[in-house]
Amino acid sequence: MSETRAASTPLSPVALHQGLDRIWSTPKGWGRLSAVNHTVIGRRFIIAAFIFFAIGGLLAMLIRAQLATPHSGFVGPALYNQIFTMHGTVMMFLFAIPMFEGVAMYFLPKMLGARDLAFPRLSALGFWCYVFGGSILIVALLTGYAPDSGWFMYTPLSSGKHSPGINADVWLLGITFVEISAMGAAIELTVSILKLRAPGMSLARMPLFAWYILVTAGMMLVGFPPLILGSILLELERAFDLPFFDPARGGDPLLWQHLFWLFGHPEVYIIFLPAAGVISTILPVLVGRPILGYSWIVVAVTAMGFLSFGLWVHHMFTVGIPHLAQGFFSAASVLVAVPTGIQIFLWIGTMMAGRPKLTVPMLYLLGFFFVFVCGGLTGVMLAIVPFDWQVHDTQFVVAHMHYVLVGGFIFPMLAAAYYWLPHFTGRQPLYNVGTLAFWLIFIGFNATFLIMHLTGLYGMPRRYYTYEAGYGWGALNLVSSIGGFVMTMGFALFAVDMLFQFRLGRIAPRNPWRAGTLEWATATPPPSYAFASLPDVTSRDPLHERPDLGQELAAGGGYLAEPRNGWQETLVVSMNSATPQSIAILPRPTFLPLATAAAIGLFVLSLLFKLYWAAAFLPIAVLALCLAWTPASGAKADLGPVPAGRGLGLPVHFEVERPLSWWAMVFLLLANGTIFASLVFGTLFLWLVAPNWPPPGGLDLSQGRLLLIGSLVVVAALAARLAQRPLGQTGRPSLPLLVGTLAAEALAAGLTLATLFDVPTPTGHATFATVCALLAYVALHAVLGVVFAGFAIWRVMAGYVSARRSADLGIGSLWHDYTAVSGLLALLLVAALPFLLPLRGSVG
Repeated sequence: MSETRAASTPLSPVALHQGLDRIWSTPKGWGRLSAVNHTVIGRRFIIAAFIFFAIGGLLAMLIRAQLATPHSGFVGPALYNQIFTMHGTVMMFLFAIPMFEGVAMYFLPKMLGARDLAFPRLSALGFWCYVFGGSILIVALLTGYAPDSGWFMYTPLSSGKHSPGINADVWLLGITFVEISAMGAAIELTVSILKLRAPGMSLARMPLFAWYILVTAGMMLVGFPPLILGSILLELERAFDLPFFDPARGGDPLLWQHLFWLFGHPEVYIIFLPAAGVISTILPVLVGRPILGYSWIVVAVTAMGFLSFGLWVHHMFTVGIPHLAQGFFSAASVLVAVPTGIQIFLWIGTMMAGRPKLTVPMLYLLGFFFVFVCGGLTGVMLAIVPFDWQVHDTQFVVAHMHYVLVGGFIFPMLAAAYYWLPHFTGRQPLYNVGTLAFWLIFIGFNATFLIMHLTGLYGMPRRYYTYEAGYGWGALNLVSSIGGFVMTMGFALFAVDMLFQFRLGRIAPRNPWRAGTLEWATATPPPSYAFASLPDVTSRDPLHERPDLGQELAAGGGYLAEPRNGWQETLVVSMNSATPQSIAILPRPTFLPLATAAAIGLFVLSLLFKLYWAAAFLPIAVLALCLAWTPASGAKADLGPVPAGRGLGLPVHFEVERPLSWWAMVFLLLANGTIFASLVFGTLFLWLVAPNWPPPGGLDLSQGRLLLIGSLVVVAALAARLAQRPLGQTGRPSLPLLVGTLAAEALAAGLTLATLFDVPTPTGHATFATVCALLAYVALHAVLGVVFAGFAIWRVMAGYVSARRSADLGIGSLWHDYTAVSGLLALLLVAALPFLLPLRGSVG
């Protein structure tokens, strides 16, 4: 960082806003499809998620209509299976996660004092992947090909033998498609929170909402990969008969349950924490006093993030795991109530210390306290092994889950909708309608699910499409169904209320709640660039300290108050202290994310319809489109420091050693490492406990070839690092060493693929199937290593690399390093398996 003085004369506010609008606005007409702006993408996520929520709610009503009376003929068992599977799938994957992503994408940059997220094109790609993947599932539902094995897709019910046809494939491929969106959002949000804050907004001054989203995004990075791996393995079993989950051939259905719940239980907290972040943000404003225990809340949220990964087995208490493991996971499940309780008591303390008013958002927060605490208490009951054995797979569990998820996510989100509606529309709602909607939802919800606890205690299993009269379940189910329809009326009224406010609401002042966070420093509704100039921050509630900050920034009193060169600029800061480090130049609207998502969608469809010849070529198209993103992210000449305002001069992002994309690669590799760790876990799990081991015959792979492959990936990583050394002296890297990197990765990929053919009959036993999976993992990373090395050579030859502009090489080196480390570990495990197989009996 260097100190320079801006040479240009400050612009008038009108000229400043007009200039920024020309640079940041999204084109009209079909050009809207090229939008990458976080405000536009965030709104689209929210609207799409609400549409999917309506679809999921309609499916729920079909379930309640079917169960209202005994012997109901409303729908048959086959259709009922599809309906309850799709209800859970839609609500968990197409509503809850995307809704929080949309809210986070829309608000986070504004709360952090930035103009956009770190990777706008990644946000747009995630949105299109989400919409396309969700559409595949909905079209399958409408055409009768929806998945029907439950939203958890337990094997062997979801295997090819028991679920023929493409129904299960729709779930596996469609959800994996949607998860691309979630992983992209996790990387996007993590990097944005850590690097795109206002100067002075240290971690200790960061809004609590950002802390919650940061922890949530971190959980997604390590929580989603096990399910991604599980979905890939199950699809490989269904498509190519590789027996990962078939006990007759050395597989184990419990492996699916472990991989699923390694994702599934953190998923509950991934849904809850953003909603809790909303509560911690709006509750202090609604009661008129600062939040109690800011630091304690940060610690509690972080603790919940860690603890949530130690609870997955409590979904499997009845599958026959050892008693010691049951005791450990039971204790861990109870322990997570501690950080949850800390937050709840601090929220209650904040309310008691303030002056709550029964506004509509406050009503929903009070509803949250009642519903979520009830759900938490039944959660503690279910964490106790003997009680769990009694009510496992009954309606009691369904009731508990809805109390936690609806109470912990939907009620806070409804409060958020009314609280932030003036920010979206510039208008205030008509509260009387909102109050009526609240009571319909609250009463209808409790009538539905409070009763369902009793139905479960009376022994009614979940997922049954009908039941006999005389069990005492009929009246309870009828009340639940009536409650469900009352709740639906409430949601319909809420939707009508929201729609009316967009046109008929009263004009809202700029900061109607007198909040202290920066999102209220923008105009309402906000322009595409959010802030005309960027603020500096000296407290946790900057608007309380400087009520006129919004007007000051609009007049150009902050950083980057000079539209120039068509650049979409925002500041990059250090992680802890938020000291300005560089200027990020963000990409402008482009159709590339839409085209890339369409190519990925075609790849998914080609797999779904077994068009494997097309599936072999489409990844090349996806790769070509991804490479087409890169020219806009660099330059062919050094710029040096440029004025950032207030006398500050900073380098642009492609002239720093570790730009935003370098950090994105770090977090991508973290997620990738979790996939690899899950694959190793799966291999060792099957070796240790799966039936029908050891395999017939043996595993006789060439140890020398495995050693050679390992050596090649290490050589590639070293060559990539050494190639950068001449940069300091000559301004150019060593091209021969970069070519050597490419050659080493290519040889490693070729030898690994050749070794795959030496694995005896991968369909014969899980041992051989897992070895193939490990070798394929190594080969895939070596192939991508070739791409990274080739890309580096092209960037050097095209003039994108200099001593200042070396980030492309650094990012490539990260990939080669990861390939070397994971490759060595995978090859070591493959080489060790022949020696481990005889030990299976003594260890087991």
